[in-house]
Amino acid sequence: MNQLKDEQTPAFILHPSSLIPRLGFLGVGWIGRNRLEAIATSGVAEVVAIADPARESAAQAAAIAPGAVVAGSLGSLLEAGVDGIVIATPSALHAEQALAALESGMAVFCQKPLGRNAPETCRVVDAARAANRLLGVDLSYRFTTGMQRIRDLIRQDALGRIYAADLVFHNAYGPDKPWFYDRALSGGGCVIDLGIHLVDLALWALDNPLVVDVSGRLFGQGELLHGSSARVEDYAVARLDLADGAVAQIACSWKLPVGGDAVISASFYGTRGGATLRNVNGSFYDFIAERFTGAARETLCAPPDAWSGRAVVDWATRLAAGAGFHPEIERVCEVATILDAIYST
Repeated sequence: MNQLKDEQTPAFILHPSSLIPRLGFLGVGWIGRNRLEAIATSGVAEVVAIADPARESAAQAAAIAPGAVVAGSLGSLLEAGVDGIVIATPSALHAEQALAALESGMAVFCQKPLGRNAPETCRVVDAARAANRLLGVDLSYRFTTGMQRIRDLIRQDALGRIYAADLVFHNAYGPDKPWFYDRALSGGGCVIDLGIHLVDLALWALDNPLVVDVSGRLFGQGELLHGSSARVEDYAVARLDLADGAVAQIACSWKLPVGGDAVISASFYGTRGGATLRNVNGSFYDFIAERFTGAARETLCAPPDAWSGRAVVDWATRLAAGAGFHPEIERVCEVATILDAIYST
């Protein structure tokens, strides 16, 4: 596995009128608005334009960034002299909107999934490489303090050889937008919505190991689904077999009766100990990380941890430093390929 070097990153020139990046936001529902607020309060970039077909959402976002222009469309954003665009629209639009921005010379930060399948995802990555533009995807759980502490332990060999990982994301409610349940628009159900985080965390924490086999089962309202089904899954389990003999197992769901709002965890077991990140009292936002040695446990970190906007702030900080395309983003293609394999089982 090759370490990525910062010196591999080509230079990127900001818009000449800017001392800090000028950003446009496309889609400012609750996630887009949260990311906009993270940028507005960070001071690393300037929010100069906002576009959303819902007038109320656009107005709420404009109140957070009162100097921003409310644009009518992606085209208007691209003409607003921005250096980068943050995309938080429905999944079916991500790839084409990201391509349009990249081909217009903008850097892009996009909500997951970047594409509804691996070919769509890789088209965007290829476009970012060709244009030498910084591309980021909001795989935000990497930025929890707990996951970063666990990854550090793994990389320091403090847990020994990792031979098993178990990752879970059960959402007791499920999405409230109809397009999530249309496979042509969403790309799938809980796997592409929640499982994408689990697959990404497993590969990221383990330093991008080679996956040699993928298997899984998908269910819709308790009925076993097959890869050719037009229905989206609301429960899934999958197993990733790694080249070094280790195994990673994931489980995710919508509307599962779990006795709380959510069950979220990422556990890693090695020859000298284990570590886990888990949500507290069903929360979507509060996490505790612990290290295990035999029957003993040590708390690595506990709430509060304001992590939800860190991914977009990190992207904007790198953009402000002049970063262009970085090959690390190619890993989203690997995650998308694994999701495709889960769907094909």
